[in-house]
Amino acid sequence: MSKIIDANKKIEEKVVGAYNAIESGVVGAYKKVEDKFVDSFLAKDGETAEEAKERLKSEQKQDSGAVHASVEISKNIAEASKQISSDIAKASVERSKNAGKR
Repeated sequence: MSKIIDANKKIEEKVVGAYNAIESGVVGAYKKVEDKFVDSFLAKDGETAEEAKERLKSEQKQDSGAVHASVEISKNIAEASKQISSDIAKASVERSKNAGKR
């Protein structure tokens, strides 16, 4: 039984090693492509790819906060609009009742 376990261990080590090598190569190649893209299309004059990535992350966080604030403002406007519509409807009903009493 020990020979089978030893053989499986060797196979495991080879498979895991091959996987790690492939993963490392793919991730490395992706990062190179990403850096070239950022450098070519997103970096401002004199900005490195890393600096551009940091700037973009910062801008994205700011945009996210602005979007959240806009959503809250929209909710408040919608709630105020509902209240105003309700008040107008109540006033209209009151006017109709009072008009009939004349």
